[in-house]
Amino acid sequence: MQRGKQLYSGKAKTVYESDRNDALILHFRDDTSAFDGEKVEQLARKGIINNQFNAYVMKHLADAGIETHFLELLSADESLVRRLDMIPIECVVRNRASGSMTKRLGIEDGTILEPPTLEFFLKDDALHDPMVNEYHIETFGWADADDVESMKAITFRVNDVLKELFASGDMLLVDFKLEFGKQDGKIFLGDEFSPDGCRIWDSVTKERMDKDRFRRGLGGVIEAYEEVAKRIGLEL
Repeated sequence: MQRGKQLYSGKAKTVYESDRNDALILHFRDDTSAFDGEKVEQLARKGIINNQFNAYVMKHLADAGIETHFLELLSADESLVRRLDMIPIECVVRNRASGSMTKRLGIEDGTILEPPTLEFFLKDDALHDPMVNEYHIETFGWADADDVESMKAITFRVNDVLKELFASGDMLLVDFKLEFGKQDGKIFLGDEFSPDGCRIWDSVTKERMDKDRFRRGLGGVIEAYEEVAKRIGLEL
């Protein structure tokens, strides 16, 4: 399948038209950024790793009955996905406190959150992705109440499935973000799931195995991503 017109280029992915009216091509690039694009680097093989990782996780979720936009791998760094009308909201689940939550609420890093928390953020780099609530989402027309309920239910289901997957590799799923979109009125899980958009720690040492290695200048980013993939059964 050939790439068509470029539709959008984000921090780490580029979206293209495909030969199908109902599907798009996602190209995963080696670009890596943090702090709303203030820190940017190129990490060799990252695009390939994240594309393969995302495909593996999306297939795992589909096997668990969760409908996603993923259709098939096209190449090492490209995937075919459903064309969705994206909802401009990030759904963030936290199983342990880390990142912005610890600063915002003064909670110790790594504190277990039971039950897990769910937060919503508006996707807007210029505004630094502000936190919003269900009333904002409905009032400003970003999604209706039924969509919000669907996103909440799917997000917690994803959490249950992926906590188990990462636990099988002696890892903790600390937190993650999901995005959703609609096709023909139906909600699908969109965007990607990779170590770029979640926090994963070794369950024993609590070593960080995700994008925090880049944010904090710890090094070994690609090696950590590869180790996570290996532990959940993905051969790169």
